[in-house]
Amino acid sequence: MPSDWWLTDDLEAFMARAGELLHSEPALHTVLLSVTEMLRLRGLQVYGGRAPLFGTCADADGTVRGAFVRTPPHRLALSPVTPEAADALARRLADADPDLPGVAAEHVTAENFARAWERHTGATGTLDTRQRLYRLGTLTPPEPAPAGRARLATEADRDLLVRWHQEFAEAVGEPPAMDSGDWVDARLSYGGVTLWETPDGLPVGMAGATLRIAGQVRVAPVYTPAGLRGRGYGGAATVAVTRAALDAGAAEVLLFTDLANPTSNGLYQRIGYRPVRDFAQHGFRRGSGL
Repeated sequence: MPSDWWLTDDLEAFMARAGELLHSEPALHTVLLSVTEMLRLRGLQVYGGRAPLFGTCADADGTVRGAFVRTPPHRLALSPVTPEAADALARRLADADPDLPGVAAEHVTAENFARAWERHTGATGTLDTRQRLYRLGTLTPPEPAPAGRARLATEADRDLLVRWHQEFAEAVGEPPAMDSGDWVDARLSYGGVTLWETPDGLPVGMAGATLRIAGQVRVAPVYTPAGLRGRGYGGAATVAVTRAALDAGAAEVLLFTDLANPTSNGLYQRIGYRPVRDFAQHGFRRGSGL
């Protein structure tokens, strides 16, 4: 049985406790790894005005078995944990973070935490999104590729990227995790967006990539404007950003898909991505009497 959860607002203290767990299975902890790295590099307010909250739970011998990151106003990002640990965390956060809007985790953990949150707070939980995490097997570019070429986005593309980042958030029905301008600046700082452009130089799609941490890179987001979809631009950009990650030394290249979108799930499997684990996002709504 895990001991009670240890909570902190100190990123360095959290990583000193959680780092070994997060690095032990980088794919399953890809979100926690990328979020904490962005907080380290860009500051603790990069995802919002309020201070982040971090936590770990451990066995009696001190071995860490679970971790979470909460960057208000966004959902709790939770590692896979036991039902008992999920319940203990919900009970603890019911007092420490009663306005929690939701949870994102491996699908069983997300379900367990959501049910526990309902029990401890009286809130109503809803399953908002079912996702699948994929890992690259053998990269297999689709044939024929669309006409054009891939190139790294530059400062000259900033206005376009800001607009596309906002449009992507609207398309998936989720508020962006970061201010779009801040997101673009962060990605441009390390070459984190690849554009696909037509032979005459018109950008028609983008694929982003996180920084390499613990050997893994996650492709996100992939976006093609509505009027340009169905022409292979998103797939071509994904292949390009995937190849660039491999060439730069990534041991694993990952991406998430929305399971409600069979087109994207089929595309990524055709170019070589293979399922790892299903994830889910649950939202919480407080009762009128709370």
